[in-house]
Amino acid sequence: MVQLVGSLRKEVAESLSTCRVLVVGAGGIGCELLKNLVLTGFKNIEVIDLDIIDVSNLNRQFLFQKKHVGKSKAQVAKESVLQFCPTANITAYHDSIMNPDYNVEFFRNFMLVMNALDNRAARNHVNRMCLAADIPLIESGTAGYLGQVTVIKKGLTECYECQPKPTQKTFPGCTIRNTPSEPIHCIVWAKYLFNQLFGEEDADQEVSPDTADPEASWNPAETEARAMASETDGDIKRVSTKEWARSTGYDPAKLFNKLFKDDIMYLLTMDKLWKKRKAPLPLDWHQLESQGSRRPQGEVKAVGLKDQQVLGVWGYCQLFQHSIETLRSELQEKGDGAELVWDKDDAPALDFVTAAANLRMHIFSMTMKSRFDIKSMAGNIIPAIATTNAIIAGLIVMEGLKVVSGELESCRTIFLNKHPNLRKKLLVPCILDPPCANCYVCASRPEVTVKLNVLKTTVLALQDRILKERFGMVAPDVNIEDGKGTILISSEEGETDANNGKFLSDFGIRNGSRLQSDDFLQDYTLLINVLHAEDLEKDVEFEVVGDAPDKAPPPPSNQEDASSIANGNKDSAQPLRPRPIMDPSGDWTDWFGTGGCDARYCNS
Repeated sequence: MVQLVGSLRKEVAESLSTCRVLVVGAGGIGCELLKNLVLTGFKNIEVIDLDIIDVSNLNRQFLFQKKHVGKSKAQVAKESVLQFCPTANITAYHDSIMNPDYNVEFFRNFMLVMNALDNRAARNHVNRMCLAADIPLIESGTAGYLGQVTVIKKGLTECYECQPKPTQKTFPGCTIRNTPSEPIHCIVWAKYLFNQLFGEEDADQEVSPDTADPEASWNPAETEARAMASETDGDIKRVSTKEWARSTGYDPAKLFNKLFKDDIMYLLTMDKLWKKRKAPLPLDWHQLESQGSRRPQGEVKAVGLKDQQVLGVWGYCQLFQHSIETLRSELQEKGDGAELVWDKDDAPALDFVTAAANLRMHIFSMTMKSRFDIKSMAGNIIPAIATTNAIIAGLIVMEGLKVVSGELESCRTIFLNKHPNLRKKLLVPCILDPPCANCYVCASRPEVTVKLNVLKTTVLALQDRILKERFGMVAPDVNIEDGKGTILISSEEGETDANNGKFLSDFGIRNGSRLQSDDFLQDYTLLINVLHAEDLEKDVEFEVVGDAPDKAPPPPSNQEDASSIANGNKDSAQPLRPRPIMDPSGDWTDWFGTGGCDARYCNS
């Protein structure tokens, strides 16, 4: 006869009391998960999260209260969970899981790792650490009413990176700077502007008109003279945006006229841009101020919740002025050389982006957006729903019980759908897929081919854009397989800094060269075959070809009613089979067929 301890078999209950588990993330899913774990009988839990509690978390992260705002999520979550089970042994780390202190040996201390993360870099990193330590990982994510849980085990299942996940959508620089046609273009421009004025300047995030726009065949000498037909305040020499802003003392009126009047007039001189487009309409601060002062009080009343109101042009002018004054004060308090970092939860920063984006939308004849809409688009946010988090946290624990019981063959990928499938089910379990033979992470010998221009690609670009951003490495070491083992990049600080500005060709790298990149923290080695190309598209630095998945395959054409259940968000992923593949933030673009997966791969 089976002996039970509560609802669990005695041997399972005993295993729970002794096994150590790591929970990565103490946010929406993490809070529900920690509570579930201690109530299920898990006694030895370690939780790590770098975030602090924000007031916006309180509507769904129920381990936190108003008095906790500003405190460590991991630490407060531990304290709150101990009230459910005072005998639990919980260790909290207010830190990043990508800190080198949390190495492979650290991961080997656990029987199971459970992810409750919201970004691609951390998910990739934990995936690789669990592969290196040979520890089971339960991955999860939510997006509105949608959710997913899956189990990853080295050699038995697909790893997190086996399936392609396209990068966040980007836009050509000339579209952002010269010819925006959608609200998102204006929002991206406003975020770039924030960094140009108050943050770290990036040459790739320039906001002034792009005179190299291939569409604009014009005479620079002639149009420069025409563009200077503006007021003295707007007669700006083309220097660094931040440098000029500082010289004006961040004067809101001067900034406004430079951005929304003179730069727009400058754009109008690029005649060919406007032959088939509606031309933008410049705004003048003093003229709007005069009109605003004559407008009777209360003439235009916004209705609805404050964040969902859409103001008039002068309202956004005032918001622009107020946010600049606030941000200027914050910058002054930090001292010389200080920089601000844009954060969707920072009110002055969001106000600035809301105002600047809406003013640009008005100039380019688009419908302006509310602060709520701007925040959602600028922060790539899908509204979080507490019930979805709770369901997914429960499913994580159920899969965790299978792992602890040694029943990996019973584990499933489980999808939570917004609408019932044809079998009237919201929860649909699917059989776990085996590892992808061509995965550049979990294959026996990871190898990729990268197409780039060795004459134009610098060592720094290889390190930051390709190895760190594209392939998720944290601290890569790279040597050239040239018979001499030439070290191109070293993770030791300062050792190869002199190489950063040099081109790959300066080191004899050419078509067919092979590079070996090692990340010792992740216990990960990647061989890179270099394919030299001088015909890359404009603004494309490199392409991944060959075995490494660079673009998701198109969805099957015979799926039923795909469009009616589509849901989109940042870093979304396309399905390889007729089922969704989790994206790095727990979000999806497409949910296909009955319940999100093909009946051949699903349990009924």
